[in-house]
Amino acid sequence: MELLFLVLFSLHILKTEVAVGSHWCYQPQKLEQPHCEVPRQWHLIDAACKGNKQSPINIVTKNITYQESLKPLDFEGYDVKGSSKWYIENNGHTVKVKLSTSPKIGGGGLERKYKAIEFHFHWGVEAVPQYLPGSEHSIDGEKQAMELHIVHIREDASNITEAKAKEDGVAVLAFFIKIEEENKNYETLISKLDNIKYKGQTADMDPLPLSSLLPPEKDLGKYYRYEGSLTTPDCYEGVIWTIFEKPIELSISQIAQFSTVHFDGKNSTNMVENFRPVQFLNERKVYWSSASVLPPPAKILTLVLVLTYILSSLSQ
Repeated sequence: MELLFLVLFSLHILKTEVAVGSHWCYQPQKLEQPHCEVPRQWHLIDAACKGNKQSPINIVTKNITYQESLKPLDFEGYDVKGSSKWYIENNGHTVKVKLSTSPKIGGGGLERKYKAIEFHFHWGVEAVPQYLPGSEHSIDGEKQAMELHIVHIREDASNITEAKAKEDGVAVLAFFIKIEEENKNYETLISKLDNIKYKGQTADMDPLPLSSLLPPEKDLGKYYRYEGSLTTPDCYEGVIWTIFEKPIELSISQIAQFSTVHFDGKNSTNMVENFRPVQFLNERKVYWSSASVLPPPAKILTLVLVLTYILSSLSQ
C-alpha cells in the first residue's frame, strides 16, 4: 500500500512538473521561469515546431532563385487612416498592435488577397557600446536591430484560427529595422510603451496609415519570398513570407524604448532578445523579386567574378 502511494505521488509530481513546464518562453526568461521551454525546446510544447518548414531562416543570397511572378505587391488601404483606435498590448512575448481596419495585400505572386490583422516586433538588447541585433531573419548571416512582422490572413477567413486550417492561410510581411536617424512616424506608438510595461497591460492609440510605418512604397519592389511558419508556438507551417530588402529606420533611443517593457509583472526581466534563432532551410527555396538588380552581396560576388575573368584574360 505504501509503495502504491509513493508511485501515485511520484506520478502526481511528474504531471505537475509537465503542466508547469508547458508554457513557452524566450531565453532571457529562463532564469526567472526555470520550467518554461526556450526556443530549442518548443517542440515539447507543439510538435510542429520541429517541422521541415520552420521560420525564421538565414537567407543566403548566392543561393536565391529569381522568380518572374514576384512583381511589386498591391497594397490596399495601407495609406488609409481609420477612425477607430488601434489596440496595443504587452502579451508577455512582444509588443503587439491589433488593427481596427483590414488593409489588404495582393499580387506579388500571391494566389489570393490577404487582410492585415495585427503587427508586432522582435528585438535584441542594448549593450555598451553597441546594440546587439534582434531581428529574426538574417541575410548572409547579418541581422539588424529589430524586425517588424505584419500578419495577414486569407481574405476569406474570419480569424487566424480559421486561416490556419488552410495550407496557405497566413501571409507575413517582414521588415528589418536598422539604427539610423529618429523616425517621427513612430512617435505615437513608442509613446504608448509606458502604458504597457507589464504583461497583460493594454492601451488604445490613435490609428495611423499603416504605410507611414514602412519604407516608401517605391522601395518595396525588392523582396525575398519563401514558405515557412509562424516564429512562435504553435509554429503553424502555412505562412507565405515576404522579407523586404529596404529596412525601416529608427534611432537607437527609439529602439531602446522597446526594451523598457517587461516579460511579466513588476520587477520581472526586461523584454529583450525576444527572437527565435534561425531554422534549417531543408529542401525549400528562397525566391528573389528583382531580375534587373541583384541583391548587394550578390553584386559584389558578380563583380569579383568579372574582375577575375578580365585579369585572367589579360595574363594569357
